[in-house]
Amino acid sequence: MGQKVNPRGLRLGIIETWDSRWYAEKDYADLLHEDLRVRDIVNTWNFRGDNRGATGKILKKMQRENRRFSGVSRVEIERKARNVTVFISTSKPGIVIGQQGKSIEALTKHLRQVTGKNIEIKIRPIDQPDLDAYLVGEQIATMLERRFAVRRAVRQTMEKVIRAGAEGVRICVSGRLGGAEIARREWVHRGRVPLHTLRADIDYAFTEAFTTYGKIGIKIWVYKGKKELLSKNRVAALAD
Repeated sequence: MGQKVNPRGLRLGIIETWDSRWYAEKDYADLLHEDLRVRDIVNTWNFRGDNRGATGKILKKMQRENRRFSGVSRVEIERKARNVTVFISTSKPGIVIGQQGKSIEALTKHLRQVTGKNIEIKIRPIDQPDLDAYLVGEQIATMLERRFAVRRAVRQTMEKVIRAGAEGVRICVSGRLGGAEIARREWVHRGRVPLHTLRADIDYAFTEAFTTYGKIGIKIWVYKGKKELLSKNRVAALAD
């Protein structure tokens, strides 16, 4: 099972917590879709200005660039009645907050208009971006889009992850690597990544590189060591 599923999903309630923490009965579907919309807005928000005039492929490209520019890795949501708290994990908190807090104020205002609820945004800085699987994947994607050789990009990034303190890293790259006519898949790993150990703190992410010869998929597993089990009281509090 550990080889097949998302490592974070397998460890929910054991060492990992949920990205959406709230309880609902009748409104469950509506709140779930609202969470998805909030995440989509945060992940594609232009912290440098306004891109509402863009459409189609240009808009999608700008949205990818916006997320890389802001360094946003994860968006968590907590709800209590009509109060919604959005936690944004980012490696560039200064960019997300903006000069005199203008960027985050504009985002908060927009989310309040979309949801009609009292939105509060809290920033969680990522001190070591080289240990965050999503940010590591985006580093590789950026290098591939700049025409770096695949193996060189993967090895350089892997060395940075190990130097940052990871006990193991595993990377899978698939697609038309190097512009080859036939797509293939390459695996590279260093150290140990115990996928079946539920106490193992493994961060996983999937991202894509959009190159001139097609789309390349990138999967990353980063093992940071063993983690304390969540207590029963903590799990119950998160479920409530």
